[in-house]
Amino acid sequence: MSGPTQQYLSTVRELSDRMVEAQRPIRILDTIKWHADIREGFFASGCRELPAVDAEYYARRNPLDFVAADKRSEFREIERDISRQLGQLNPVSVLMRRICREYRSVVDMLDARGTSEFGLISRDLYGSASDVFHAGDPTLADLGTAMEDTLVNLLRNDSMTEAEKTFSAEQAVEMLNERLLAVFPDAGFRVLLNDQMTADAAAGSDYLKIRSDARFNQLDIDVLEVHEGWVHLGTTLNGMAQPYCTFLGKGPPSSTTTQEGLAVLTEILTLRSSPGRLYKLVNRVRAVTLAEDGANFVEVFDYLCGNNLSPQESYSIAARVFRGSTPEGKPFTKDLAYMRGFVQTFNFLRLAMSEGKLDSLPLLFLGKVTLEDIKHYRLLLEEGVVMPPRFLPPHFAEMKGLATWMSFSRFIASLSFDQLQSDYSGLL
Repeated sequence: MSGPTQQYLSTVRELSDRMVEAQRPIRILDTIKWHADIREGFFASGCRELPAVDAEYYARRNPLDFVAADKRSEFREIERDISRQLGQLNPVSVLMRRICREYRSVVDMLDARGTSEFGLISRDLYGSASDVFHAGDPTLADLGTAMEDTLVNLLRNDSMTEAEKTFSAEQAVEMLNERLLAVFPDAGFRVLLNDQMTADAAAGSDYLKIRSDARFNQLDIDVLEVHEGWVHLGTTLNGMAQPYCTFLGKGPPSSTTTQEGLAVLTEILTLRSSPGRLYKLVNRVRAVTLAEDGANFVEVFDYLCGNNLSPQESYSIAARVFRGSTPEGKPFTKDLAYMRGFVQTFNFLRLAMSEGKLDSLPLLFLGKVTLEDIKHYRLLLEEGVVMPPRFLPPHFAEMKGLATWMSFSRFIASLSFDQLQSDYSGLL
């Protein structure tokens, strides 16, 4: 079978570049963030008053860098041109048109900041805590409850106490620059300080931002190296290196679950994570669940404080959940992606290993891919429309150790934990 023509590849590149340019001013997290004065006001009230955040707050403090109606029309026009030039059944057309529709939903969501519509669109884009993993399986909310019990038991052990955060943001920048430049020597990216962030760190297209007032320990640095560096920066650089499907360098909401799940999985496989780290991720799920069930910001904050999180940690998680919405509104559900994505990518990895289909695994690193689209990317790779990833984390670049470990997973998962608990309890 002959490969794609140069004219076809040029058309894909042109349409893809238009998508990349159209989404450029859409910065979801920047336009929904709460600023430091909201945090200061909340603590000044004794943590009893709901933050003064509404639609007017977002319009005033985080104005959109685009006109919503014009941006919707732009993506609609690109989608029509994709159908007209590539057809509707072509695999790359299917992917690109869905992403265009997704970005229109993102525009709708950002245009609805501070209203009840925001949470509804967020749920459509990022899912809900009431979603099941598979038919008949537990929900994400159930996962949060089950893991919470296990992690609380672990964290009672003195050996699980994490080291004091003695590294400044400046020291973290220096350490991460050194580590990541060794991994990506020719990438031209940099690690930078930023004083306008909610999270401790966030990866961009060619940079990793560190919040200037954050503090870190050695474990935090290790997690940032693999989570933000190996996965988020790695998949961005791989996507930006694609010669035709340049849209793979940008992450629409549908890719968030796979990207965050892959990052958490990488933390765990490389032994960089910790029960304390997972406990924070689980509490994000619990916070979203409570907010979806009608709890307001103060009620979620109080719940987190009661779960042995500090007031500062509790505020950070609660603010992540309500950003874009109001302190009494439905939540921004993106934080479900970490645990949902971990379960999905782990199951994909386990199935690929058990069936010997190892060639599917590097596809996760082509760029900002979605797990459900792997079949399309496999075909596009065979056709030469997408190229193999330039960078793979060490445990995926050389999979013998990972394959050996995963070989036992299916059998071990089939054992009855209740019976194991009964048989082994006398040994503990």
